[in-house]
Amino acid sequence: MLRRLHHEQPDSFAFTPENQKWAEAQITKYPEGRQASAIIPLLWRAQEQEGWLTRPAIEHVSEMLGMAYIRGLEVATFYFMFRLQPVGSVAHIQICGTTSCMICGAEDLVAVCKEKIADRPHELSADGKFSWEEVECLGACANAPMAQIGKDYYEDLTADKLRALLDELAAGKVPVPGPQNGRYASEPLSGLTSLKEQESGRTKYNASAQLAVDIGDTVKRIDGTEVPLLTPWLGKGANTDAAPAKGKSVKRDPMMSPEGPDGSQGGRTKGEKPAPRNRGASSDGRSEAPGEAPAAEAKAKPKPGSAAPAKKDKSVKAESGTPAEEVGRKPEMLSAPKDSGADDLKLIKGVGPKLENMLNGMGIFHFDQIAKWGDEEVAWADANLKGFKGRVSRDDWVEQAKKLAVGEETAFSAKARKDGRYDGGS
Repeated sequence: MLRRLHHEQPDSFAFTPENQKWAEAQITKYPEGRQASAIIPLLWRAQEQEGWLTRPAIEHVSEMLGMAYIRGLEVATFYFMFRLQPVGSVAHIQICGTTSCMICGAEDLVAVCKEKIADRPHELSADGKFSWEEVECLGACANAPMAQIGKDYYEDLTADKLRALLDELAAGKVPVPGPQNGRYASEPLSGLTSLKEQESGRTKYNASAQLAVDIGDTVKRIDGTEVPLLTPWLGKGANTDAAPAKGKSVKRDPMMSPEGPDGSQGGRTKGEKPAPRNRGASSDGRSEAPGEAPAAEAKAKPKPGSAAPAKKDKSVKAESGTPAEEVGRKPEMLSAPKDSGADDLKLIKGVGPKLENMLNGMGIFHFDQIAKWGDEEVAWADANLKGFKGRVSRDDWVEQAKKLAVGEETAFSAKARKDGRYDGGS
């Protein structure tokens, strides 16, 4: 099944402070050189924050992990757990349409979605509360037909049961996940025929459903905000025709097809505007709809009297000013690149386009600058690269920079040139 990024994307993405701390903690769980393994939990948290997975979010997470954008995109488009289009403010319904579920009535469930939500997948319902899609096998074949709603499975469904679930969700309730026909798990509907001792001491619901009830986040989104919005990239208020908020303007990605997978305009008829999507947080910091998307990162202004970065082989754009946090010793900075032009810092493992811009904005343009750093300078950089704390020592920038400064290759830089990540100085 073809999966494309939505044709309208926000300008930028940033984790909330709470989610940023969470993401950095996840990265530390993986061995040195294997931080890319954190791609799935970080993409999932980005989706929990925004409600769906945007291109800027995929790129931001890829940069955090030192991955090429295409690698992050490959993961996001492969798994159906990642939603690539805006979704309903209350719930997104994913109907399993593969063999077992199809035989047992998945087509009836799709018909209910068309009846109660929208005619086509990825369309928002008239009130903006729901959206739906048909997905590949979700692995609950013994409990077919089934659907994933939010984070949990609802199994043994019929058309009438799905209608009732949608009505409960619309009323602000969250139905208990798991089998919907009275079964405990995947045993025969008439009850266990063997291993009957398993019935003693069990929880009220099966392990998965009980955990969902205990945590209570089936359709909640972890955003850390309490500001109601409509769509993640539009400003506040009830008027969807209002001008986009500063830093969050809608832009059409020229690399993306204007049509959705079924030939529609991203799941909406041509010219149709997104339906309102209200969001609000609960007292535990989680919300039943996506939170306010963080504002775009501010561009740093050059300090008075400092020279603007010279344009040589490549342009240099500042993303960040000098950090305020004083840890270790601040490295030597330059007001502009040398006459030969700034080095491509992305040849250092762990440095992506965003981090390169941040370094340039601080006054770090060349490999030989980083190569001179001692423990004190590394400590300062590790503490002051906002959103990338610990990256310098984790990926051993200094040793990489020493080789690159004298024209040698590292294993990463050689691979980066081969894969086309190096821009050739243009």
